[in-house]
Amino acid sequence: MTSKDKTIKERIEKLRIEITDLRYRYHVKNDPNVTDDVYDSLTRELHDLEEKYPQFRDPNGAVNRVAGAPLPEFKKVTHEKRMLSLNDAFSKDEVLDWEKRITKLLGNSASHLEYFAELKLDGLAVSLIYEKGKFIRGATRGDGYIGEDITENLKMIETVPLVLPSGAPEYIEVRGEAIMRKAVWKKLNAQNQKEGRILFANTRNAAAGSLRQLDPKLAQERHLDFFAWDIAEVRVKSKEKREKIETHSEKHEMLRELGFLTTEYEKKSKKLPEIFDFLDAVGEKRAALPFGTDGVVIQVDDLALQEELGVVGKAPRFAIAFKYPAEKATTIVTDITVNVGRTGVLTPLAHFVPTLVAGSTVSKATLHNMDQIERLGIRIGDTVVIQKAGDVIPEEVEVLEKMRTGKEKKFKMVSKCPVCNGVVEKREAESKRPARAGGEGTSVAYYCTNPSCPAKNRRGMQHFVNIFEIYEVGPKILDRLQEEGLITDAADLFVLEEADLSGLERFGEKSAQNIIASITSRKKQPLWRFLYALGILHVGEETAKDIANYFGSLSKVLGARAEDLNDLPNIGPVVSKSISEYFSHKENLLFVEKLLAHGVVIEKTIQKKGGKFAGKIFVLTGTLEGMSRDQAKEKINNEGGKVSSSVSKTTSYVVAGESAGSKYDIAQKLGIPILSEKEFLELL
Repeated sequence: MTSKDKTIKERIEKLRIEITDLRYRYHVKNDPNVTDDVYDSLTRELHDLEEKYPQFRDPNGAVNRVAGAPLPEFKKVTHEKRMLSLNDAFSKDEVLDWEKRITKLLGNSASHLEYFAELKLDGLAVSLIYEKGKFIRGATRGDGYIGEDITENLKMIETVPLVLPSGAPEYIEVRGEAIMRKAVWKKLNAQNQKEGRILFANTRNAAAGSLRQLDPKLAQERHLDFFAWDIAEVRVKSKEKREKIETHSEKHEMLRELGFLTTEYEKKSKKLPEIFDFLDAVGEKRAALPFGTDGVVIQVDDLALQEELGVVGKAPRFAIAFKYPAEKATTIVTDITVNVGRTGVLTPLAHFVPTLVAGSTVSKATLHNMDQIERLGIRIGDTVVIQKAGDVIPEEVEVLEKMRTGKEKKFKMVSKCPVCNGVVEKREAESKRPARAGGEGTSVAYYCTNPSCPAKNRRGMQHFVNIFEIYEVGPKILDRLQEEGLITDAADLFVLEEADLSGLERFGEKSAQNIIASITSRKKQPLWRFLYALGILHVGEETAKDIANYFGSLSKVLGARAEDLNDLPNIGPVVSKSISEYFSHKENLLFVEKLLAHGVVIEKTIQKKGGKFAGKIFVLTGTLEGMSRDQAKEKINNEGGKVSSSVSKTTSYVVAGESAGSKYDIAQKLGIPILSEKEFLELL
């Protein structure tokens, strides 16, 4: 028997022992820790090995027990109102923690809390825009700010109304999910299998694949559905009278009145235990539902309270997505390598035998840090249970130690950077891991100490252009520009010319023009965005804004000491130390100077204390002739006022432009002063 055969036989015997044990624990001991996913995954592996190596088959073994015209391209679409993502909760305890957070933030207003729960459908999130009752444009979510125009494909969905009923708003943006029903998916895959085509892993992939292709006829053949779950914007003529929308549940009522399909599974309650009963009921029915769903969205129903809670990063505070237990599978860790991030942090990455989990094949997953490796006890060669948390991020959750052969190897963190061979330093870092994996706190992290490490530079540039919103310059273009020697850092982008690009292979004249125009248009940036783009450790969007609001100018930030930074609200010693250390390095200061020399302009943050609008809350509605809404908002902020997106009793003024929306009617009913654009300018 060869060495390979011995290894295979040993693996098969280990699998048989573990499967027998799991079967006994599940059927005899009624052990709740035994899941079908793990049992099925190990059984599939044993079956495949016995098929491939029949000489080791056991006849009495467990696995032998019988039981329109195509479009040339998609155009980019800028969403007027950002399409947000949701934070996830993987247990009811995490939902309770969310309630505690928002209750604390709302203070006295928390007494009015009421929740609305609805299915989180497994499809492609899209935005539909109607003007004068007619469907004029549909787009994907994209990055939340910019999506793809898929109007012609969406027109092929029977449940997307092309014309709204009489009395529809002058303008309305409806958001929802384009989905493929399970029966349609199975039929499509059967046809694909018959024709030798690639099968769709799940209904979500099938729906997304059907809409993100250029032939509307193909989209029509896929028989998709659309379920609406939100109204992002409503505008009506000022003379029209409409019932005001004060809650998310009222949005659903309006959607149904306009002819949109909404799921029948929804629950409104002031008590979370009743919402939990709804979660349990959906969980029991989920497998039998005609469409895929990966959870339930729970949100504050009152829109005024939603506005009060606001948004942090990419997710609203007022909503959370409860996810049902992730699908699990087993696989073998073949190696653990190390990646270097833009801040120099070294992250262990597990490689394993490609495995199908939650409908897609995965072959690697981050191990986050050494703490997790030690907590799980993972070794190279181990059999591990993996899951896709929320059907998105693969992660290891358990090591099956009984499957060990003694050949497994412990992982040791490298002492030299795998990219630049620089010295690796061990430091204590703030943990940003989600609560289900141990909660926030401190952990040990390893960093490459070489400030010129190419890996840091590459990822740092990608971060920089993303935050500067230079959308035409993606990772592949950055890599190409580096390979050609045109840039060494992000500052070099701002002195590129069309001639530098148009001569490169696969860079046409139009492409070069678009890239240069995109870069040039983003030279002027507010201070907070500039600070965020630098990629300083622990400095995210909100922290950057706090710093900018406090210091006002870059020169003051550069001159700040750690103790000065400690005086800022919401900034602790770890963050202040990180900021002061960043600006203490000569290389970082040279980079900032280079950006300024290459034409980047950093706008000062105007610190207006006690302006004429101090304590006043404004709401803007309709189209202003002399300025954009952003410009009006800036003027209000500069005078110490605040801008809200909804009218309430606390609103001081409503500024109404042309084609003012329902906010105008609400203001009239509440007796809120309404200003024309001229009156607003006089007030300024």
